[in-house]
Amino acid sequence: MSEITLISGSTLGSAEYVAEHLEEKLTEAGFSAEVLHGAELNELKHEGIWLIVTSTHGAGEIPENLQPLFEQIEEENPDLSKVRFGAIGLGSKEYDTFCGGIKTADRILQDHGAKRIGDRLEIDVTEHEIPEDPAEIWLQDWIILLNND
Repeated sequence: MSEITLISGSTLGSAEYVAEHLEEKLTEAGFSAEVLHGAELNELKHEGIWLIVTSTHGAGEIPENLQPLFEQIEEENPDLSKVRFGAIGLGSKEYDTFCGGIKTADRILQDHGAKRIGDRLEIDVTEHEIPEDPAEIWLQDWIILLNND
């Protein structure tokens, strides 16, 4: 099975919990999975499968622990055409910047050649007290897409 790098960006910890839960589910499904909280570009292979799990900070921004990665991508302009990725965002629909963090991350990755697998999941934490639940349901479909890709 494939190796998957989960990359989490979190301010209060919810995205970290979701990433760790999904790492466990991926491992149970036979994948090799590793979680990096606030990864930097030099820690990542520029190929393979990434799963980005991030909350939204401030006015729709990527959380502080993940900002350096996306700044490095924009500054260093790496070729990410061999990266396939999934995208999960957490936010609150009470804000007009709902899931702005994952929307920005998704755009930056695609601008640098990475290919998103499946739809982006946007979890409204006001509707889902346990954001791991909708993420786990999404993951089941995403695994099917991975296996057929």
